[in-house]
Amino acid sequence: MSIVIDNPAQHRFELPIDGSEGEIAAAYYRVEDGQVILTHTEVPQRFSGQGLGSKLARGVFDDIRATGRKAVLRCPFMGAFYARHPEYADIVVG
Repeated sequence: MSIVIDNPAQHRFELPIDGSEGEIAAAYYRVEDGQVILTHTEVPQRFSGQGLGSKLARGVFDDIRATGRKAVLRCPFMGAFYARHPEYADIVVG
């Protein structure tokens, strides 16, 4: 089972896709004033509808919480995930 990895050099969180040849789902971000601004989420089309985006989002929010940062949601997918998971209200700003 893959876990979400923060890749600051690429400005993205990555979720390796099990059983694929190195493919990832990714949540892109930038950091401003210590806040993680989530800008775009990508899941390879052939893996769409398998829950990978939600698994990625949960890992992203958990990482942001664990590192004491706050998230600003500029990505529609992350905004929709947050709307279904208000338990992350402590880390979402803006």
